[in-house]
Amino acid sequence: MSESPTISTPKTIELMAFRIGAQEFCVDIGSVREIRGWTPATALPHSPAFVRGVINLRGAVLPIVDLAARLGLPAIEANSRNVVIVVQIRRQIVGLLVDAVSEILTVADEAIQPTPDVASEMAKTFVRGVLAMQGRMISLIALDDLLPKSQRDAA
Repeated sequence: MSESPTISTPKTIELMAFRIGAQEFCVDIGSVREIRGWTPATALPHSPAFVRGVINLRGAVLPIVDLAARLGLPAIEANSRNVVIVVQIRRQIVGLLVDAVSEILTVADEAIQPTPDVASEMAKTFVRGVLAMQGRMISLIALDDLLPKSQRDAA
């Protein structure tokens, strides 16, 4: 009796796509806890420039990271049209300030291409890969590397 060949089905992942300026990014939807409208944050002294401050999220202190500033892009001019994507990075909950959430993507794992070698080391730190979809280039953000090392170790 011969064994039947195993048919491997491509592993798919779900990603939440969002915009910062004219660029599109995405994160693994498994890390997303909720999406909120922009609320002005209370600044924290001596915090990194990309940390907008903190907000009260149902009694918990939620740090807000300006994702554009963290990625080396011009900081977001926050207004009522912006959104905060609440994500879990290891054991820490963080809000990511972005321009708008656009869609949920279901993609095959192999559709994620490596970050090009021409990208800066900074870009390679935060971008896990790139998706080419429907004429668009969408960068997959590596959430684990988003926080500075000292904060990651504490998380």
